[in-house]
Amino acid sequence: MSLPNPGQTERTAINRLKKRSVEDRDAMYEILDSTILCHVGYVENGQPFVLPYGFVRDGDRILIHGSSGARFMRELAKGIPTCVTVTKLDGMVVARTTYDSSMNYRSVVILGSAEEITGPEKNELLEKVSNGLIPGRVSEVRTSTPKELAATTLLSLSLEEASVKVRTGMPEDGEGSGTGVWSGVIPIRVVADEAIPSDKESEDLSVPESVKAFIRNPKA
Repeated sequence: MSLPNPGQTERTAINRLKKRSVEDRDAMYEILDSTILCHVGYVENGQPFVLPYGFVRDGDRILIHGSSGARFMRELAKGIPTCVTVTKLDGMVVARTTYDSSMNYRSVVILGSAEEITGPEKNELLEKVSNGLIPGRVSEVRTSTPKELAATTLLSLSLEEASVKVRTGMPEDGEGSGTGVWSGVIPIRVVADEAIPSDKESEDLSVPESVKAFIRNPKA
């Protein structure tokens, strides 16, 4: 069954600045695949919480993993309503007034309830998460032990209800030119520095290929 495109359900339709709404599923996938950090929000006993988590996309869902001892993971595993946001900051939009200044960004908002993944597919999908964060890393390390798997909760969240909003381009200056005030865009991109070994053993070892590849093409 095909899922609705972003922004095409009652809860995800964008009303303000609708021109920035992108109702294209492939565009959403491109944003989600270009980063590894999301923010997950939920309400517990009337108190809102928003926490940062690493994630990867797996088809029409995202995968999030964490400690099985974390209250956050236990609450989400119950299937409570949640909201996940993903944002890529592409530039600071510097207008001739602070009022007209803005940011260039690509963002995804996902609504739904998480499902816990157990059984035989759990280890395979956890490896998918690890390779999604640092491609190729799974083949460079040992297999997770049963104890480690038991200590890890894996959640999935469907992309059935989502919205995408994007801003690009130059400032929309209300005053126009001729004011003697500079305006433009400061592009922002992610750059990874050289890897830092954790101890003497790592200092004596070559930097693994997965780490080299991530440095060349970082996601954040």
